[in-house]
Amino acid sequence: MILGIDPGGNTGVATFVAGQLVGLDTIDPLHIERFIRKKGPMRVVFEDSRLQSHTWTKVPSRAAAAKMARNVGQVDAWCSLINAVCAELGIPAHGISPAGKGGKLDAEAFKRKTGWPGKSNEHARDAAMVAWPYRGATNA
Repeated sequence: MILGIDPGGNTGVATFVAGQLVGLDTIDPLHIERFIRKKGPMRVVFEDSRLQSHTWTKVPSRAAAAKMARNVGQVDAWCSLINAVCAELGIPAHGISPAGKGGKLDAEAFKRKTGWPGKSNEHARDAAMVAWPYRGATNA
């Protein structure tokens, strides 16, 4: 089992078993550790905001820039949490930069690429795409 995680205020999680996408979830960041412990994956791949300094957003004011900085700081902390939990459990984990993950897919493009038949949201789709290249990994 491989987990893909897109940490954020609404954390997307994708579960792959034997290379197949079998689950999409959106969880509160408070539950990241619990989710990883419960699933016990052989690998975790996550979108790691710490690997890219550019935030891809233009802000109209200093206040907006400060809010964005706080939000990015929170996501950075969740990335650190993912690394720490996985290290404690002996689960290989690695981050992928937002640019390395590629662009966002809408629901229809996601369905075409993955074959996922159900509903999805942008957070869960991002989680799936960050782990997509690693979904068939067989060793830790």
